[in-house]
Amino acid sequence: MLFPPQGVSIAYISNTAFPQPLSEEEEAGFLARLAQGDEEARSVLIERNLRLVAHITRKFEGSGEDMDDLISIGTIGLIKAINTYDTGKNTRLATYAARCIENEVLMHLRATKKYRGEVSLYDPIGVDKEGNEITLIDVLGNDEDSVVESVENYYEQERMLKYMQRLDQREKHILEMRYGLFSGLRRTQRDIARKLGISRSYVSRIEKRVI
Repeated sequence: MLFPPQGVSIAYISNTAFPQPLSEEEEAGFLARLAQGDEEARSVLIERNLRLVAHITRKFEGSGEDMDDLISIGTIGLIKAINTYDTGKNTRLATYAARCIENEVLMHLRATKKYRGEVSLYDPIGVDKEGNEITLIDVLGNDEDSVVESVENYYEQERMLKYMQRLDQREKHILEMRYGLFSGLRRTQRDIARKLGISRSYVSRIEKRVI
């Protein structure tokens, strides 16, 4: 097992209950403090972005690597992102960090014995949740759009999770299945209705309350 980077509690690395992400205003405040050399602000920015690390590393689940190790490696990428992030650029910290996290994991995969030697982006690295073979190019993406989409999905899921705190257990379960919040597998309204023995219109009403 790899150790987490200095200053990051191992509880955050191994526990799925990551701290809530910062609001835009909070993030801007901590970034300003970091620019003045505040190390406490740096630690907060790392800890409060660990959900993003977990979100990005989930796409590597089929690589055969231990997920705790990948989250630890991804956290190194997050720290590099926070250390080098330029607030003057017109890019959100999460978008910049997502690319750094992804690149750090890919470099780790290439450096391991399994991937040592000449590596092709089209070499198979494992299978996805449906048993389909995936390659490096599948997880890397072809351009910056894939990172932006991943970050947008991350923020969508965070919004859902906050809203779900006000719902009862059945309503939470419906949204978890509809948006694949924990499994990564999105289900149709018809599938959910059939599985739970409820009407499709009820599933639709719950979803519209969120949207």
